[in-house]
Amino acid sequence: MYRYIIEDTRHVPPFNEPASLLTIGTEPLKIHHENTFSQVFAGSIELGEPLSSRDELYKVRSDQESVVYRDSLWFDKEFFEYFVREARRIGKACRAAFPASDKAFHNYTLPLTKSFVPMLGPEGKIIFQADLWYFPEGYTEEIVPLIVPSDAREIGFYSVPDFMTMEQGELTYFAPMRSLISIESWVHVYFASIIFGNFGRAGRLDNLMDRSLFAQLKILWQSVMEQRQILQSSGAVKIGKDCDIDPSAIITGPTEIGNNCSIGAGAIVDNCTIGDNVNIDAGCVLKMSTIANNCFLPFRSSLFLTMVMENSIIAQNTCLQMCVIGRNSFVGAGNTFTDFNLIAQKPIRAANIDGELQSVGQVVLGSAVGHNCRVGSGMVIFPGRMIESDVVLVAAPNRRVISRNVTFEESDHHFVKFGDIHKRFYPREDEEQEEEALWDQW
Repeated sequence: MYRYIIEDTRHVPPFNEPASLLTIGTEPLKIHHENTFSQVFAGSIELGEPLSSRDELYKVRSDQESVVYRDSLWFDKEFFEYFVREARRIGKACRAAFPASDKAFHNYTLPLTKSFVPMLGPEGKIIFQADLWYFPEGYTEEIVPLIVPSDAREIGFYSVPDFMTMEQGELTYFAPMRSLISIESWVHVYFASIIFGNFGRAGRLDNLMDRSLFAQLKILWQSVMEQRQILQSSGAVKIGKDCDIDPSAIITGPTEIGNNCSIGAGAIVDNCTIGDNVNIDAGCVLKMSTIANNCFLPFRSSLFLTMVMENSIIAQNTCLQMCVIGRNSFVGAGNTFTDFNLIAQKPIRAANIDGELQSVGQVVLGSAVGHNCRVGSGMVIFPGRMIESDVVLVAAPNRRVISRNVTFEESDHHFVKFGDIHKRFYPREDEEQEEEALWDQW
């Protein structure tokens, strides 16, 4: 078995980093690919030479079974397993595809991206092809699209006040059994980690319970033996080694908690994914959120459908709603990241990888903070905004409400005493290229 990677070097805003290095869930995307391949393929996997685009597919060797994928493409084990199994059954060169009518792919995979190739599929219906191929005996020009359905289940908030949504069901989500998305925006990190990650896991558990009487009896027996409610039992809550969890903390599943974690008194954790070495202090509330490794949440931090990358701190009394926070960042006390347009109840817009504003198709959406950021206390951040990597925001009378994107050039560390202590670690792609050119000249 050979594995070929199409390297996508484009930087994803506001992180100023290629997608393969971004943390999706609790692990970087490139590590996720490694783990997914090891789970699906039992034998040894050899790495072929890297490719720069899909135009170089002809370089795939002709003597062995091969898989080719773009390294900015996130897919879960269930999607990849289905694709490989069906491709092997067909016995032909295949390219992964999904139907345009699939609600999960339509709502979360297609917005803000131009990477998927549309074509007419069976019965004249539109399908989209992804940069994921299977070759049984090396490259061939005869490639057939292999449609992978999401089999999504609708879950979420079915009854909300009329002023928040124009139509019933706008705050429901489609939890897929199989997921795929191209990471080209912070919104895609949010969709992959929260909707495809946490909601997808919940949907698969619901599906298992519907199909299997044995699964129902097993989780019921675990809850009886542990004297806990079903969603608080070990059948729904997975806890790693050496964790310190206060007895008054409320943890409901499906939730996964890593190793060496601490959860304080009165904390509430509901349908979350938590990495290793995470400290969640007293009174914190986490709803359907993901916290990567080595993060610290002091008392009364509140996260709702939010993704926090590794080594970050979310200080006390801060409220994050439908947001993405980069690695090594600090969000100070009392900040509020809003997720709702008060005046016009219409889908919120966000920037794609080229900086163009497009509709996300969601009536509620938070904001994004890049890597190595420092956000002061008591600010309000409007929906859909981005704070670029390496930015420092100091609370001041003229900067309490963040109503537009904040770039590195607008960072407050440029204008305060000793601001040069704060170093820039994530320059933009064009700045990296200029620096490399200068080094080459030198």
